[in-house]
Amino acid sequence: MQQKVATMNIDTTACSLSQGRSLSCNVTTVFAVLAAMTFSASGAAPTPLYQEYQSHFGLSPFMITVIFATYVLCLLLALLTVGSLSDFIGRRPAILSALAMNVAAMTIFMMADSAAALIVARAVQGFATGFATTTLGAIILDTDRDRAPVLNSMTAFAGLSAGTLGAGVLVTFAPAPEQLIFIVLLALSVIEAGFLWLMPETSALKPGALASLIPRVRIPLKARASFMSIAPVHTASWALGGFYFSLMPSVVRVATGESLPIVGGVVVATLTLTGGMIVVALRNVAPDRMLRLGIAALSLGVVITLAGVQWGLVGVMMFGTIVSGTGFGSAFSGTLRTVMPLARSDERAGLLSAYFVMGYLAFSLPAVLAGFLAPIVGLTTAANVYGIGVIILAVGSLTATMLRRKGRGRHNA
Repeated sequence: MQQKVATMNIDTTACSLSQGRSLSCNVTTVFAVLAAMTFSASGAAPTPLYQEYQSHFGLSPFMITVIFATYVLCLLLALLTVGSLSDFIGRRPAILSALAMNVAAMTIFMMADSAAALIVARAVQGFATGFATTTLGAIILDTDRDRAPVLNSMTAFAGLSAGTLGAGVLVTFAPAPEQLIFIVLLALSVIEAGFLWLMPETSALKPGALASLIPRVRIPLKARASFMSIAPVHTASWALGGFYFSLMPSVVRVATGESLPIVGGVVVATLTLTGGMIVVALRNVAPDRMLRLGIAALSLGVVITLAGVQWGLVGVMMFGTIVSGTGFGSAFSGTLRTVMPLARSDERAGLLSAYFVMGYLAFSLPAVLAGFLAPIVGLTTAANVYGIGVIILAVGSLTATMLRRKGRGRHNA
């Protein structure tokens, strides 16, 4: 009976699976949130280590962004191929596969002795994270539809903050700086894999799994207009995040002369920690208001951060990062809460995949370009150009939003 129920649609039956050895609906949500945080933390953990890798392996800023881009491109590949696979084969097999790949990636990181090894580790990790992101996000939607948009926003920020800050602390103060953080993340992945045996299946099985592997972006018809409307601010916020996670530790070091990895890690973690706090604090604010706040805060925060870079003051950079993080969190939550309620249960993983494809393209491509320009024009100049680009995109988003509101007002009149 339990096996039969486990293949039914979660909207009517998922929480009834809390019997026998199965986790309850609420505990399943908690498990999915913690697992999603683990994957986000795994993706962020190498950021404070880039300084170590640069000194040990002689890596240039461009090579650092290549390693970073490998992670993002493989994550995108996963989103485009297996991103919606759990809608067909079930959530549990998909998560188990992603956790196994994450364990492999952590193992490669621990043994890495060259740029090539780091690229391989980032590739495996990126694919695992892309596979897990949509699946765990769909589980949260399956088991707690009302709070899912906020939880899915919060897990990303909390995991990124924990990974960046935790790695920064361990790299600066603990032994074996290039191994310990990955040992911790590997252990968490193994423990979470064990919990899968108790987790109920929350998605209906259906045919078409092989066909779903053909790369495509699946945006439900009902969600397409809203999806396109949030694209500019979605792109601006993720582009800012990409810069922080690829080059900000190096920018901090060049601008201030501070060489401790924890300093760059704290600056990056401040962006995501602030974003996560904003997601929770403003969870009841209407999505359109969140978007307007995000656009304004992104623009102002980047201006302040760039001033801190020019003056070589970590305090000013931190303040600018807090303001930028407010915009980052507001934009992330506002965009996610705008589009996700428009998907049916069997469309959720596919829509999340499309959402993250757009986000990670903005996360990676500008950062790679900045990494390419840095050796030519200097890291500080590259940061200025990047920041100005984010400001232009954010201001353009605000202008377009105001024009759309004015147009709707005239139409209603």
